[in-house]
Amino acid sequence: MPLEATLIVIDNSEYMRNGDYHPNRFDAQADAVNAVFQTKIDSNPENTVGIMTMAGKGPEVLVTHTKDLGQILQATHATADNIGGTADIPTAIAVAQLALKHRQNKNLRQRIIVFVGSPLQGQGADEKYMVKLAKKLKKNNVNVDFVAFGDGIEEGERSVLKTFIDNASSGDNCHLVSVPPGTHLLSDMVISSSILAGDRGIPEEAMGDVASGSGVGGAGGFEFGVDPSLDPELAMALRMSMEEEQARQAAAAQAQASAAPTADVASSAPSAAAPPVHVPATAQLIDEDDEDVMLQQALAMSQAQDVEMADHAASHETEDEESEEDAIKRAIEMSMRQEGKQEDHDKH
Repeated sequence: MPLEATLIVIDNSEYMRNGDYHPNRFDAQADAVNAVFQTKIDSNPENTVGIMTMAGKGPEVLVTHTKDLGQILQATHATADNIGGTADIPTAIAVAQLALKHRQNKNLRQRIIVFVGSPLQGQGADEKYMVKLAKKLKKNNVNVDFVAFGDGIEEGERSVLKTFIDNASSGDNCHLVSVPPGTHLLSDMVISSSILAGDRGIPEEAMGDVASGSGVGGAGGFEFGVDPSLDPELAMALRMSMEEEQARQAAAAQAQASAAPTADVASSAPSAAAPPVHVPATAQLIDEDDEDVMLQQALAMSQAQDVEMADHAASHETEDEESEEDAIKRAIEMSMRQEGKQEDHDKH
């Protein structure tokens, strides 16, 4: 899981009073901030999260680095009474970068998550200035994510934020998520987005179109019609199954292609090169493909061998019986002769 120090920049301008997000933009944003904090801390116990505002009298850091959700809740509750002014995104990002620079654990990577719910104004609407700021953040290894909602997702302003992300990103480590008004909750859309994909253990390649930073969660934009943020195991299993099938088809095609030249070479070789083979006349009468004929012949031969073996065994048995009878007869004759000789001896 990512080891990061995150600073969340919230929008507390006048536009946060609008009620197009339930119950209003600011409260919906506060719920999303709590969800981000909880996900980051659950992802890695060493992670820290801070929070700051970017409107009112000016950007202000409320909490630098903490693991206590109570401090985040207290900061958002206090900000609810200080809504007003206009959002100054470039200055807020510069202040957030400075706050992250002074983090206690230098092993933590730096990330800034900016909630934008109001139109871009001043330098924030200047694309050239924003690109320059994005390149500076990229040079300092600071990752930036934007959550655009409400007036922050208008076409002209969204192009500026998208250009900023394109210049600040290095290996898709920065994201832009736009959440239009609707029945969904802003916090749910942020959790299921590519911003928190790594913290939830979802690979970037499994996030489909959301990983590119141009939409919100949902099954419509995902491969196989499955939202990996809702069921990452099913999405990865489907992707692995597809890759295995593609590999199997490629191997079969390669084997077929390699076998074709071999068959061509064998068919084009001259017949004189093969050594002559003598085939008996009886074997020539048998069709090699006629398995029934071959089986019948094999069966007949087997039966003939059995008959010969049976006759041979019977002849041996007859000879044995005759020899035994002759021996018995000779033994009886010899016994009778001896008895006759004994009687003649007794008479004399």
